[in-house]
Amino acid sequence: MTEAAGGGSAPADDRSWGRWFGRPGRSLTRRLIWLASAWIVMALVLTGWTLTNQYQESALRRLGNVLADTIDDVVIATDARPDGIFVAEIRDAKTDRALSGKYWALAELDGAGGMRFIAGSPSLAGEELAVPPGLPRRLREAGGTTISFNDPGFLRPPLRQPLRVAASLKSLPGRSEPLVFMAAVDRTNIENDTREFATFTWSALLILGVGLVIAVFLQVQIGLRPLFGLRNEIADVGKGKAARIARSYPLEIQPLAEQVNRLLDQNQETVERQRTHVGNLAHALKTPLSVMLAEAGSQQGLLPDLVRKQTEVMKAQVDHHLRRARAAARAHLQGERTPIAEVLDEMAVMLERVFEEKGVEVDWRAPDDLGFRGERQDLQEILGNLIENACKWSKRRVRVSAGPTGLGQMIVVVEDDGPGLPAEQREAALQRGARMDETTPGSGLGLSIVLELTRAYGGRLTLADSDLGGLKVLLELPAAEA
Repeated sequence: MTEAAGGGSAPADDRSWGRWFGRPGRSLTRRLIWLASAWIVMALVLTGWTLTNQYQESALRRLGNVLADTIDDVVIATDARPDGIFVAEIRDAKTDRALSGKYWALAELDGAGGMRFIAGSPSLAGEELAVPPGLPRRLREAGGTTISFNDPGFLRPPLRQPLRVAASLKSLPGRSEPLVFMAAVDRTNIENDTREFATFTWSALLILGVGLVIAVFLQVQIGLRPLFGLRNEIADVGKGKAARIARSYPLEIQPLAEQVNRLLDQNQETVERQRTHVGNLAHALKTPLSVMLAEAGSQQGLLPDLVRKQTEVMKAQVDHHLRRARAAARAHLQGERTPIAEVLDEMAVMLERVFEEKGVEVDWRAPDDLGFRGERQDLQEILGNLIENACKWSKRRVRVSAGPTGLGQMIVVVEDDGPGLPAEQREAALQRGARMDETTPGSGLGLSIVLELTRAYGGRLTLADSDLGGLKVLLELPAAEA
């Protein structure tokens, strides 16, 4: 005997969210982060747009006050005389300096819906303020209220300046028709200040937004950590690493953990009841069958022989179906983990003693951390039948190896140095009661029992040739995580 080789899917609303948010809608963490981030972005964009507009409107209101004062100064300085309009000197250095950025003009409405300038500030340097289409009509409709608008500037491109213009229609004593008083100020500084404010504001909001998204990410990760822990514990139960959920959780999800434990308890109770019923049925049937076998064996004749044979068939059928029922019940039980190395060591020691006269040596290898996701009793029956069958047919040597294959599966290989089994007989060898050699003791149920138990656990059994010269049995079973 050789020691072990190893050391030590969605509802309709989810689909709708998936259309809006893509794959993140399938993850609660991503969904929360995406929704919070989307709200943060919208809120910050709205805030930035509002602050920038408010700053610009405030600056324009300040310009409006300057323009209104300039118009009042021009109105006070204007005098309507019989020989024409006279504008007294206005003490404002900016309106006296050419192209200084501050201007005023005086115009009158003509009968064709236009305007004719009759006076202007020295700062205009002989140019005229641009008149947007429809301004005369708007001034008449305003009834003396000041109208403000942005104007691209003078007509000649080399002198063009972006202006903020105010215009008002006012009447003067001694004149029947009202005059149009206009004032304009270069808004370049206002636009530069607005751009600087917008740049600063959007930069600050961007930094704030990144910080908020990071804070949301950390909040979601920390807030959902108990939920992740519960998910991992449930996964451990499914993989056979734990039998129950042991940790305590916050009030919001503790009822879920308790409900899962109740379901596990109910499942365990159901399996135990099934085992009890199966055991009672086995006892109730085996005792009469044993009596019938004993009575038939004590008598001679065709009838006793027939009764004995049919009783043996009935007993084999009972054993078969009871074993299959027990295996099916245990295969779906969660939280079971059986170390492979321990079971192989037990089987090797026991079978080497059974076949001591034959001198059989069972050479087995398996990692210490490799486990079978199922009950120990079922694994003992599976491996016991396979290794015992190999010992019966071997000359002296039986080799057993086990290891993980990935994806939650493991493989056990049992080989012997016996005569082997022809390929055409291997399928028949897996049938119930099949015996390839009547001189070898046994019922012929070993491989079929192994096959049924293996299938109950979702595994697979394959026969092949061994390099030892005999038969190789490849057994795939579910593996439990360490």
